[in-house]
Amino acid sequence: MEILGAYDLTGSCRKAAELAGCDHHTVRRYVQLRGQGVDPTERAVRSKLIDDFLPKVEELVERSRGRVGADAVHKKIAAMGFTGTDRTTRRAVAAEKESYRAGNHRVFRPWIPEPAMWLQWDWGEGPRIDGRRTSLRCAWLAWSRFRVVIPVFDKTLPTVAACLDATFRTLGGCRPTA
Repeated sequence: MEILGAYDLTGSCRKAAELAGCDHHTVRRYVQLRGQGVDPTERAVRSKLIDDFLPKVEELVERSRGRVGADAVHKKIAAMGFTGTDRTTRRAVAAEKESYRAGNHRVFRPWIPEPAMWLQWDWGEGPRIDGRRTSLRCAWLAWSRFRVVIPVFDKTLPTVAACLDATFRTLGGCRPTA
């Protein structure tokens, strides 16, 4: 049960504490804060020693593209008058690096070929002819159902060149893109 709901139900700090499963002093503090118009679950943000130096930390992280170490940052801001510990600096640098990475990460964008602009091809396993393995070279234009399938015995360079020649002749040549 919620603390303030239990207090509204019972009207007593001790009984509300039993229902909510907390200390009666906590119930009293929550009731006083509610009476002042403050949300008791929110905490006031306290200032930290490093707050005055955060712009410099941000500048160093930006300038190094997120590669600077907290020890180097601590030396620089200590020379500027920072009296806090290296742990405070490590936390601030880690938070700033996380913020930097969130805004500067590489987005994966898959390649989508334009229709009929790209010839794609692949090899497949073909049937055995007189006990000899064959491969199937399948070629197609992007976004097209038209396929050129050529059975071959090997995948050597002359065979690949001959397959390309046969494919382009079947398709009617290749279109200049420039």
